[in-house]
Amino acid sequence: MSARVVIVTGGSRGLGAGIVASYLRSGDKVATCARAATQQVDSWITESGERFLFQPADLSRADDAKAFVDAVIARWGRVDVLVNNAGVARDGVLGLASDEDIDVVIDLNLKGTIYMTRLVSRRMLANRSGSIVNISSIVGRSGYRGLAVYSATKAALDGFTRAMARELGSRGITVNSVAPGYLRTELSHGLDEQQLEQIVRRTPAGRLGEPEDIARTVQFLTDPANSYLTGQVLVVDGGLTG
Repeated sequence: MSARVVIVTGGSRGLGAGIVASYLRSGDKVATCARAATQQVDSWITESGERFLFQPADLSRADDAKAFVDAVIARWGRVDVLVNNAGVARDGVLGLASDEDIDVVIDLNLKGTIYMTRLVSRRMLANRSGSIVNISSIVGRSGYRGLAVYSATKAALDGFTRAMARELGSRGITVNSVAPGYLRTELSHGLDEQQLEQIVRRTPAGRLGEPEDIARTVQFLTDPANSYLTGQVLVVDGGLTG
């Protein structure tokens, strides 16, 4: 199989970086964006050369999203896979949340995903092929105290996934969600060691997730052989919510 062109949003660190690394190991051409580069991004630029593209972007801004996709098309001419991973959370009970915090979470998690999907799906429709994966969360399915707005955006992504699967399915484009459980990354922000230990005890797999656990699932969903698997939300949480 020839190298695919893959976009992973928010791939400078954490889960996104794990997904980027997985596709680079597979020999694909990978583009990612974030508000700023990291040491990991600098390493990929050096090690992967023309197979890697990074562009600073704030995907809550439609113009930034367009500039990023335009840069990918200018470099490689197409997009085969889109992984909408970029996201942010703000802790705190809703009654004390500021307008700014609400807007930040909704604008990036939901509107940013919609902007990117709109831009990339146009390209995929022209090619009559492609795979889109939205990274949601078990928090969008079960809720979590102090993360009401974040939970709302992640639940919305699952609804968006199902609608887009129906919209794009006849053109050979699959759309799925992956809902990670608690990972040893930013998703465990705000949790102390005692809380993390409680989560591990309640998880049948007996551990927190790692970015590689999610990356393998994303790779599976975007494999060209999976042309019939679409409109689904795959929960990857070690059995926590099973």
